Amino acid sequence: SWVYEELHSVRNVRPAAHATPLGMWGTFLYAGVVHYVTRGREWFTLSHGGADHERLKPASEFSPIEYPKPDGEVSFDLLSSVALTGTNHEGNQPPHLTLKDDAVPVARNLAVFDGPEQRFCPAGVYEYLEEEGERRLQINAQNCIHCKTCDIKCPSQNIDWVVPEGGGGPAYAGM
Repeated sequence: SWVYEELHSVRNVRPAAHATPLGMWGTFLYAGVVHYVTRGREWFTLSHGGADHERLKPASEFSPIEYPKPDGEVSFDLLSSVALTGTNHEGNQPPHLTLKDDAVPVARNLAVFDGPEQRFCPAGVYEYLEEEGERRLQINAQNCIHCKTCDIKCPSQNIDWVVPEGGGGPAYAGM
């Protein structure tokens, strides 16, 4: 199909960022050659070098980032953006987001990685709450837009995402 051909022709562009010792400019050069000269017909396929969740580094290696507040013109708050997806889940369906072990988010993900779930989810499904001096992970599954990022990116692979019952989820206009 045309989708396969298109995706196959660019399969090495993203992994080139990991495989190219020349950094960003080497990746740009490689992508240009692949796109304009070979048209994606390389005889090889580059590897990403490991699973995405294995590449997350501890929070102690980084300084916090202060993001500006949404201005309502160029950037928007998360819940307004989720509302635009038309996401709908039936209230009585079984949960499609579960944890394999309820202790892992606080004991490992929050302690080591500063709770990446609350940042990698584009719909704000995961948030850490403090109740009676204890922190816990709150899952707001009704906001889930079914991107599956949580299943791929969770450093402990503790989040289990399954297809929800009844075909609920985003209802993007024009699709």
